[in-house]
Amino acid sequence: MIRIHTQRLIARLRAAALDIGEDERGDVPGWVLITLMTAGLVVVIWALAGPALAGLFEQAISRVSGF
Repeated sequence: MIRIHTQRLIARLRAAALDIGEDERGDVPGWVLITLMTAGLVVVIWALAGPALAGLFEQAISRVSGF
């Protein structure tokens, strides 16, 4: 009787493990897309705001150096 319950438990665990494995595979392209889009946004924001931030930094350093 215990052996039957153990076999059923093992079968359920295997089925659950297979379900988890299948779910994770389908999500990989989504994470790749999110990563690429985030990198693209960083590049665009850096290109637009880079010169302004550099000027702001140089102005702050010149003010601090004046003391």
